[in-house]
Amino acid sequence: MDEIHKTGAKLFVQLTAGMGRSWAITELVAPLHKNKFTRALIKPIIDTSHELASPSPQKSRWAHDIECPEMTVEQIHEIIEAFAKTAKLCKEAGVDGVEVHAVHEGYLLDQFAIEFFNKRTDNYGGSFENRYRFATEVVHAIKETCGKDYPVSLRYSVESKMKGFCEGAMPGEKYVEVGRNMEESQRAAKYLQDAGYDMLNADNGTYDSWYWAHPPMYMPENCNLDDVAHIKKFVDIPVVCAGRMDAEVGAKAVAEGKIDAIGVARQFLVDPQWITKLIEDRIDDIKPCICCHSGCFNFSSSKGHANTQDLTDTMGLARCALNPETMQSKKYYVRPATKAKKVAVIGGGIGGMEAAILASKRGHNVTLYEKTDKLGGVFIAAASPSFKEKDRALIAWYIREMAKHPIEVKMNTEIKDVSALEAEEVIVATGAVAKRIPVKGAETAVEAVDYLLGKKKVGDKVVVIGGGLTGCEIAYDLYLGGKKPVIVEMLDDLITTPGICLANTSYLRDFFKTNNVPVHLETSLMEIGEKTVTLKDKEGKTFTVEADSVILSVGYNPAPVETKRKHVHVIGDAAKVGNLRSVIWGAWNVAMKI
Repeated sequence: MDEIHKTGAKLFVQLTAGMGRSWAITELVAPLHKNKFTRALIKPIIDTSHELASPSPQKSRWAHDIECPEMTVEQIHEIIEAFAKTAKLCKEAGVDGVEVHAVHEGYLLDQFAIEFFNKRTDNYGGSFENRYRFATEVVHAIKETCGKDYPVSLRYSVESKMKGFCEGAMPGEKYVEVGRNMEESQRAAKYLQDAGYDMLNADNGTYDSWYWAHPPMYMPENCNLDDVAHIKKFVDIPVVCAGRMDAEVGAKAVAEGKIDAIGVARQFLVDPQWITKLIEDRIDDIKPCICCHSGCFNFSSSKGHANTQDLTDTMGLARCALNPETMQSKKYYVRPATKAKKVAVIGGGIGGMEAAILASKRGHNVTLYEKTDKLGGVFIAAASPSFKEKDRALIAWYIREMAKHPIEVKMNTEIKDVSALEAEEVIVATGAVAKRIPVKGAETAVEAVDYLLGKKKVGDKVVVIGGGLTGCEIAYDLYLGGKKPVIVEMLDDLITTPGICLANTSYLRDFFKTNNVPVHLETSLMEIGEKTVTLKDKEGKTFTVEADSVILSVGYNPAPVETKRKHVHVIGDAAKVGNLRSVIWGAWNVAMKI
């Protein structure tokens, strides 16, 4: 705290009551919980019944076949006491205040506050006052222990944006709110202020509508601003707005008195110097957050699966796909090379540029070869849809960053023979090539990359073969462009790949459901005709769907130009098809060691 206060900054520590039915129980832990014997066996390590305890018995958000137990009054009182004791420890350590987490995002205190989740008949359920009793007793206990002047902020969701269990509302959609609506929120905000909370750190949503609290790139920037600005009218305490906040828009809103501050998290993970660069008007130097959640919060789930996130990710949240140093400074860091070498990088995609920049920072003499006339690789195609403005900004950032370092860039230069290069070390970042499927008429289909780059036009009715992330984003882009997409996927859900955040995937699933986009799951492509496609469902029944065009998005195969030589290092999709995180972290794994 002494070091923090030297800078003039203040620190609040966020304290949580827990997650209840929103606890992201993993695929590894879920079966252990379901069995009474193994549940008892692992209890000393992780008490799953305690973690899942909710206001009332109900299905887990993440594992629908698990029923969360009802929390006892004794457990509630224990948590309230723990808030007070922990806040006191924070105060004694010089922490400037605490933030209670939260009547927000469908976490435990929010579940008690929302009638949809809270079916209790005791003093903590039923009436408005009873449902908000848990949250008010928490702040009463903290104030009693730490003094009335000790600041206590509250993380708060203005509206739940819920249509039902695991079903959120789209921006601008007319729907019936089953959670906290604006009318109740106006009353609740004033009620919580009067209970003793000194600030509302606000946005919207629950884990059922997670994309409001953790907006992916599909959500509009500043998506919560209007609702948060509205709720400020009903309180006298400061109100903060979070959720894809643009700094300029936020500053204008503060200046106009609509809100008192903006909340920012992910952008700091990408670029820790973000605020300094804003102050110094170095806007172009800011590495943009692309809202991917791949490093910071990649809880993932699909039909019949709990949180499929990798165990190492479960143990390491708040990292960043674009900045490996974030939360991993002992593993990833820039250090001068012991010997400056001639390093050749083949491929000017994100992985190639990342490797080239890092190698140059370490003192190597770097030459990058790109076979086309543009830097960015396949990410140029990925960044082409209208909702990928941050992706396009990231490519532009990389190009500017490349120019800051003594890296020789040779465009329109394809390398087919690595041995021809005068280099001591070679980094191969040549990406991957699209898979082909052996069905009749496949040669008439449009490849996903060709569609995204605008190389091939499509008609009005478009069948997208492949319901992974790329296929779903293409279908989303088609719909936004006025087309009529149909999605065909062989698996039992859309976007089943682990590590893709549920906030991102649930938005797309909810969007297609809300807008009646046809989705054929557990269905395979049999043939592409002139104006139809023939499909086969899981029962083996064949049927046809009208199609002016067909787009294939069925995955990729690595395409390294070289793999066998000792001084050749293959990274990114050329090594194993992954995502931007695996590409960038993989580039560091190699460029740190050469």
